[in-house]
Amino acid sequence: MRIVIAGSSGYLGKPLMRALEGHDLVRLVRHRPDEENEIRWDPYKEALDPQILDGVDVVVNLCGASIAGRRWNAAYKRHIVSSRVIPTKVLATAVAQAKVPALVNGSAAGWYGDRAGVEVDESTPAAADYLGKTCLAWENATKAAEEGGARVVKLRTGHVLGDDSVLLDKFIPAWRWFLGGRFGNGRQYMPWISLRDWVAAAVAAIEHDWHGPINMVGPTPATNREFTRALGAVLHRPTPWIIPGFAVKLVAGEAAVELLRGAKIRPKALQDNNFEFKDETVFEALRTALDD
Repeated sequence: MRIVIAGSSGYLGKPLMRALEGHDLVRLVRHRPDEENEIRWDPYKEALDPQILDGVDVVVNLCGASIAGRRWNAAYKRHIVSSRVIPTKVLATAVAQAKVPALVNGSAAGWYGDRAGVEVDESTPAAADYLGKTCLAWENATKAAEEGGARVVKLRTGHVLGDDSVLLDKFIPAWRWFLGGRFGNGRQYMPWISLRDWVAAAVAAIEHDWHGPINMVGPTPATNREFTRALGAVLHRPTPWIIPGFAVKLVAGEAAVELLRGAKIRPKALQDNNFEFKDETVFEALRTALDD
């Protein structure tokens, strides 16, 4: 298969590229191309020439500024949205014009917002909060590709647990210094998936006739309390502390919503497609991540 990938240098893009070795891969990059398989593009300035997609079987779009990488302010929140919606619209339009059969596009578990203990799946509408509206705009940006007849997949990704993940890089030092603890009451769900399961599911979405939204989360939902205990068990550290919500907000600002709220998300589409998880619990995922 000939596969064009945008966002290939990111945390998820790099391992996906490795997993797709053997396919004919083309990278869309913002810098000056320095490899034969790289093509420069700037979705913020111009449309993508559809001729670039001639003969392409699948376009994969993983573009988007980090949610957890820094504090949010009004400008950064606008950047979070534009860094997802604009590249997606540009790619979806080019996919339609070039008659590419499939677009596999990023999305996020933030679609669901705060649902307390209510189980949700891919049929659940988007939340009305900032992340829910962001994900709705992100997924709606694929409309041109769908109207052009492409098979469109939307990867609603939770916290990806793997080597060098932003989440674990922030947590592990504190846990190793015996400062680990749950956030707030710890009852909020933290949608998670191991990196190797995310990559395997993304490859399956690329290679098979999957379509529509896919919850890229593990099969056993975990609360923040359960995540905290699992990370402590993997690191052989106790986790006695309770970190109040206001303290999390002081450190992370509005981005604390990622840690203080969440949804109990079922990976129904993966299960319906008989996807086999290698890491079925958050403990297994953390153990795999820290063994890498």
